[in-house]
Amino acid sequence: MINAPRGTQDLLPGVTEQWQYVEEKFKELCRTYNYHEVRTPIFEHTELFQRGVGDTTDIVQKEMYTFKDRGERSLTLRPEGTASVVRAFVQHKLFGQASQPTKLYYAGPMFRYERPQQGRMRQFVQFGVEALGSADPAIDAEVISLAMYVYQQLGLRSLKLVINSLGDNQSRTDHRNALIAHFAPHREELCQDCQLRLDQNPLRVLDCKKDKDHPAMATAPSILDYLNEESHSYFEQVKTYLDQMGIAYVVDKNLVRGLDYYNHTAFEIMSDAEGFGAITTLSGGGRYNGLVEDLGGPETPGIGFALSVERLLMALEAENINLPIDTSLDCYFIAMGEKAEQKAIELVYQMRKAGIQVDKDYQAKKFKAQFKAADRLKAKYVLVLGDNELAENIINVKNMENGEQESVEIDQVIPYIEQLLQRGQG
Repeated sequence: MINAPRGTQDLLPGVTEQWQYVEEKFKELCRTYNYHEVRTPIFEHTELFQRGVGDTTDIVQKEMYTFKDRGERSLTLRPEGTASVVRAFVQHKLFGQASQPTKLYYAGPMFRYERPQQGRMRQFVQFGVEALGSADPAIDAEVISLAMYVYQQLGLRSLKLVINSLGDNQSRTDHRNALIAHFAPHREELCQDCQLRLDQNPLRVLDCKKDKDHPAMATAPSILDYLNEESHSYFEQVKTYLDQMGIAYVVDKNLVRGLDYYNHTAFEIMSDAEGFGAITTLSGGGRYNGLVEDLGGPETPGIGFALSVERLLMALEAENINLPIDTSLDCYFIAMGEKAEQKAIELVYQMRKAGIQVDKDYQAKKFKAQFKAADRLKAKYVLVLGDNELAENIINVKNMENGEQESVEIDQVIPYIEQLLQRGQG
């Protein structure tokens, strides 16, 4: 027997309906915010992620699935969505469109080679949005509000929004120098990764999982103390807009996010649900004002977020939220007799063309067994056609909820069922 590769999973009927529901809810809410879908390749040139995500990140250094194609080109399965969306934005010159900012959303599988654990797979699915072309702090608040709204509309209540500012280039440079001076005396006490980060990107030291309890972490210089006037004003405006929308948040000076392209606003949404697990982050994002230029485009500010579908479903389970998924079947068709069976094939096809959800037996089950199958499928109505009914040009329609039964002329059964279903929805 060949099993699925480690870190991947099969989503089977009974589970896929949950995925379909949250996918449609995400798309529906994005449309409400006037974001439009973009679909990018599952693999890209490796250089895109080296330049876009950053050489010093764990993603690029340790987690990417990279391979050579037959033309000896280095390709990588996408580990995240932003770099690909920005690449598409630049390649197709979406910055030249009259309507700006360009507001995009995406949904699809991502790939990272890391230790699989609950809610963290090697192949995982992300929903994300990107707003490109505006440096207005109001759109930072809009993006954050959309992320929060997705969770709230799915019923989650144990949510915690954490925000921070990473400042502009000057603020980051000043903070970088302060971090180097602070951690340099402790260099040998830090993990090997952080010793490298201290030289390459000291901000990433604050995001280390191994050294998070080191005493120097608690006293590390805060980026908030190094924000220049412009960066401080920007962050205050973002907070003001969140206050006006009634969105509660906590400022965390150590929130830096895991990717190199972030600046100014950074945020994460976490689950406070009891029993959710040690890793509480559901989603995260932030502003990346230099990424478009790094990928060959014009100076264009941007902000976005990505959320994990796996962790979203975990949070729903932790809060005992059952999604309102209707798994019932409109109709189940029972045919008894050779001529009735032939007519059933025709009628089932015509019903499906009319948009009626219908199924029938394909295993030559007995009459009683077919009724049991209809029960298992939660059929609202069972249609019974035998050779005698066929001779009389009628079908017996049984309401499975109340047991009532009606005989309906064959050529009237489709409008009759449509009326019943419409009445049920009303």
